[in-house]
Amino acid sequence: MENRRYRGHVLLLPYPSQSHINPLLQFSKRLASKGLKATLATTIFVSKTIINSSSLSGALPIQFDTISDGYDDGGGGADIMTYMGRLEAAGSETLAELITRHKHSPHPIDCIVYDLSMHWALDVAKQFGIVSAAFSTLPCTVTFLYYCLSHGLFNFNFPFSSSSLPVSISGLSFLELHDMPSFVYDQRTTWSGPKLLEVVLKQFSNADKADFILVNTVYDFEKEVVDSMSKVCRLLPVGSTIPSIYIDNRIKNDKDYGLILARYSVEDFSVCMNWLNNKAAGSVVYVSFGSTPYLSAKQMVELAMALKDSNFHFLWVVSASEQQKLPQNFLEETDGFIDDDDKGLIVKWSPQLEVLSHEAIGCFVTHCGWNSTIEALSLGVPMVAMPQWTDQTTNAKLIQDLWKVGVRVNVDKLNGIAIRHEIEFRIREVMEGKNGREMKMNANKWRNVALEALSEGGTSDKNIDEFVSKFSRF
Repeated sequence: MENRRYRGHVLLLPYPSQSHINPLLQFSKRLASKGLKATLATTIFVSKTIINSSSLSGALPIQFDTISDGYDDGGGGADIMTYMGRLEAAGSETLAELITRHKHSPHPIDCIVYDLSMHWALDVAKQFGIVSAAFSTLPCTVTFLYYCLSHGLFNFNFPFSSSSLPVSISGLSFLELHDMPSFVYDQRTTWSGPKLLEVVLKQFSNADKADFILVNTVYDFEKEVVDSMSKVCRLLPVGSTIPSIYIDNRIKNDKDYGLILARYSVEDFSVCMNWLNNKAAGSVVYVSFGSTPYLSAKQMVELAMALKDSNFHFLWVVSASEQQKLPQNFLEETDGFIDDDDKGLIVKWSPQLEVLSHEAIGCFVTHCGWNSTIEALSLGVPMVAMPQWTDQTTNAKLIQDLWKVGVRVNVDKLNGIAIRHEIEFRIREVMEGKNGREMKMNANKWRNVALEALSEGGTSDKNIDEFVSKFSRF
């Protein structure tokens, strides 16, 4: 493989978590399809825990390497600030060593694409005089919002009060306070406190000094925001970064993300797909809130009863650690299946892309993490939005009001959770209501937009070509 002639060598540096690794891994495959050598550098600990899927071994020649986050045997700091500080110190040193190691190889590193969370990688890139690109795993709307906050571009006081006006920045004027990421409008909780906001905003302290800011979105998904942000930095939308087989099918053997940090079995896969294969088209409600536990026990009970009362088939992903929050006897009575008519299935893990692309899926009840959102948008699946924190509230706004592919579940002001009747009502609205038919039509429209963007000559395809031309050797 070392004898192969490459147009250039790109090192991709994701933040060490599944939701950050997936987009950069997919982008590395896209770059490899353009004739580049692509190397993905994970932390030493992550490299010990990842599971390679069978599809990755037969896919493009993606190389793997490691840096250190200072916790090579696992664990982490006492808090996020401690971890990020150690990651920067150990990561900067070992990243420089990695680049030096490749310097006199047949394929020295020409460019670093780094997750915005790893902002210190820009200093290392400049130290070696190589091209740099910050990569945002968030939608452009949230990326620009954080950029504006970090650069003092808002014309009102911060933190915000309940009387704050809508955002007055061009491209963001459709946002109001409750649409902001929780880091911004709600600093009372442990998860959404000022320390986390400080970490988030620090990502953008030097972003405009990079040669590019790449965003995992499609231009036509967020064109007004992209146009506004492009006036202050060199921005390129390069999404959506999901396996090629689900969109343009231009990358051979690209069937899934390829690296998984969670344990799963072939049986997990077959249980989900066999169950779906026996369901009518558009009849199943798929429910998943990602890999991080978000829901309280009370909220889990309300969601469970809403699903049961809706009388739709449902496939619900509930991790082993979260199943204790389910209503009493909910699993014991059914052994994972709800009622005698096989109405519902609860699993600990699901192959989400395969599930979302299955014809049986009628809607997706989601926490609105960006990876899940862009997957559903790119696959034409309408959504019921139940955002919990971070950028999810903003993503829910986009789902309901910009793309019109779903509805947001309202939270009861008295107890702070979404009650069962509200959840059931929103599911019915998408699955069988008049507005639901329009949402499904819009979802199919955006699916075609995603396909066009990554097809030859599409907006994302041309942006990737522009990026590659910056350092391509031929």
